[in-house]
Amino acid sequence: MTITATRTELDKHRELNTDHAAVKSVKARIAEAGVEYLYYQIVTLTGRVVGKVVPARHLMRNVENGIQAHPGVVADLQADSSGALVGGSPERGECVVLPDLDSFGVLPWDHRTGFFFCRMYEPDHAPDGAGGRPVPVDVRGNLHRTHAGFTERTGLVMRSGCEPEVSWRMPGLSTEHRPGTPHSMYHIGQMEQLRPVYQRVMEYGRALGLDMVESNCEDPGQLELNWAYDLAERTADRLILHRQICRQVAREMGATASFMPKPEDDKLGNGCHHNVSFWRGEHNVLADPDNPDLHLTETGKHALGGILTHAAAFTAVMAPTVNSYKRYCHTGQFAPLEINWGMDNKTCAVRLPASGRLEVKSPDSLVNPYLSHAVLLAAAEDGLTQGIDPGPPRRAGTEPLPGPFGSLPLTLKEALDLFAGDRAVTRGLGPEMADMFLRLKTLEWERFCGAVTDWERMMYDGDGC
Repeated sequence: MTITATRTELDKHRELNTDHAAVKSVKARIAEAGVEYLYYQIVTLTGRVVGKVVPARHLMRNVENGIQAHPGVVADLQADSSGALVGGSPERGECVVLPDLDSFGVLPWDHRTGFFFCRMYEPDHAPDGAGGRPVPVDVRGNLHRTHAGFTERTGLVMRSGCEPEVSWRMPGLSTEHRPGTPHSMYHIGQMEQLRPVYQRVMEYGRALGLDMVESNCEDPGQLELNWAYDLAERTADRLILHRQICRQVAREMGATASFMPKPEDDKLGNGCHHNVSFWRGEHNVLADPDNPDLHLTETGKHALGGILTHAAAFTAVMAPTVNSYKRYCHTGQFAPLEINWGMDNKTCAVRLPASGRLEVKSPDSLVNPYLSHAVLLAAAEDGLTQGIDPGPPRRAGTEPLPGPFGSLPLTLKEALDLFAGDRAVTRGLGPEMADMFLRLKTLEWERFCGAVTDWERMMYDGDGC
């Protein structure tokens, strides 16, 4: 009897990486650019980019065998109060990190260096039959699997575009706004002060495949530089690249690029609105091509209903830091609070700015795009499956009264409690990643609660108390 071994997901990825045409294309691009070093990159739960650098001459070895990494890096090697690693014991074996060849790029600021985004797998020798399986806490791999499952069950794919806002500080740049004077939103004079920044960020973005489109300045020192929408996985990769670009430009210019969601009390927050649409082939199911008015199809309403239903619970993912909730607390600054929707209404949590796309406004500038897109897929699928009604849109000029979907949480702790109790949202991440996310972010909240801040010193220390 002949026993045929089952092909694992690791085997399938290796087969893709040894495809002759794909390898030939990457080798040609490496040779053309003069690349000598390659970053093999993975993304952590908090959106940090980690990995290893390898001389490019070892390409084929790494294409087939990957690199090795401990899964604890996904949780930033953070330890809890007992000293235990959130990402697993040091005795746990390392993972195989395999590059996706179609993610290859060359750093536009140093053509000797290229990179791949990677996915993580258990090694062939892993115990208990786990050999070759995807590592469940790999955020990038999870989004690929979640999107594929969504498409298999619904026949739809999600396309998205992000609106990342970044606060810049640099010599000679005025970021002050005097009350009563004209605001700097869309002000070309403010854009001119930031011209060296936006030109270089756009230049590097174009070189890395970001189709840069309309961009603007919304607050003194704040830039929102946008690129064209695409499949959710590609948009997530590009948002990570955009942050890497901004940090590099900051280094080159002696500037600081802050992704802090609420960097100053009196300034607008840094959001990262997600514009999503759902497609069957080349047809956008959110829009009826025969209806010229601003509208949302029944299918679109059900997807929206799911997003609104789970918006409070997935806020922990969309606003993943202690600082994130200060952006919601400052009302009147375009950040949402009530969970509602409206037709081109900037006060709403979800806005329909044009027929065919939904703008989800809760994500901020430190969002992990692989997690945010995964939970949006899970929420939308629940709405499609259950036929959830989002209710009528909020009319302009009316008070945003509390509705059936409630309000967004106002602290990270409240958001984490809601996240833990929502099966649809946690299903988007899978049980192991949802558990690790909860542990990591609960640890962040506990450390914050134990920290003494400048605000406390101002309020309670000295003669003023």
